[in-house]
Amino acid sequence: MAAIFDALPGIEVPVGSIARSLADLWANAAASGGPAPEADDAKATQVNLVLHLGLNTTPEDAALQFKVVEAFSRRYPSRIVVLCPLHIETGATEMRAKIYGECFLGKSKSDKRCVEFVLLTYPRSARPFLENQVSICLSTDLPLYYWAHRFTASGRLADYRYLLGRAKRVLLDSAIAPADALTYPWPNPGGVRDLVYSRLLPVRQTIGQFLAGYAPATLIGGLAGATVAHGEKFAAEARVLLAWLHRRLAACGAAATLPLATAPLPPGAGGSFAVRFDYAEATRYFRWNGDLTTGHARFEADFGAGRTSLSAAVSLLTPENALGEAMFF
Repeated sequence: MAAIFDALPGIEVPVGSIARSLADLWANAAASGGPAPEADDAKATQVNLVLHLGLNTTPEDAALQFKVVEAFSRRYPSRIVVLCPLHIETGATEMRAKIYGECFLGKSKSDKRCVEFVLLTYPRSARPFLENQVSICLSTDLPLYYWAHRFTASGRLADYRYLLGRAKRVLLDSAIAPADALTYPWPNPGGVRDLVYSRLLPVRQTIGQFLAGYAPATLIGGLAGATVAHGEKFAAEARVLLAWLHRRLAACGAAATLPLATAPLPPGAGGSFAVRFDYAEATRYFRWNGDLTTGHARFEADFGAGRTSLSAAVSLLTPENALGEAMFF
């Protein structure tokens, strides 16, 4: 993980002088004519975000997630703390730190979006001191959000109780998290959000808007089951989409025992997702197919009043927009 810390951008500074070094960073930027937050501008930073790069993270993946939170901060100015735990236990308790800052100017000088990064790398023996150091790095009057990325075990992540308990939202990605991540007894389970669910927002909206055109009794009358088929890379999205459909159908009055399934699309079938409702009457059906490669989707349905066909667009939220969706909605 030291390779990750070394690969990420920033200026290495002594851990004890992070705050002063950030102030100097902005002062130097302002002195050279670059964009910098005003000292009395309370709106320069809106949220605290801790990005915890788990032990399954590679340097390339870390760089990608760094860009995601940097893009996120263009809309939501942030203080971001990046945690880079070391793989190898050295017996030492020394932490290393980096700082990085950037401001983005909009249409006017008053439209300023700033991001501050503090990167910390530490051996396991330094864990007892980590929460104190993180708390010093955060803006105390702003809400905290915690994104745990590619962690190896839920039980090991549970050791970070300060972050899990204080965070307004804990963000996980069930496509790459341990299997029990969404059912583990976290200190604040109501604050846990799945990034898979968030990035499916456009898919949920387009399917939901189509089905909302029919009465609930029409949708569930004679409904025998629902299936979400998926391309090779989208098993997690299919699982989450099916769970969402189950909740929506249950709200319409569908039986709790309604047969539900996910299945891989046949090789060479193309597409990314295929949703199917089966009915006791063979003449009734609902089909939706979406292809994320082409951005095209199609509805085919007959609920007993005639056949309907409709073309639509399909996409997933970008990673930075999915991050915002999970944090704030």
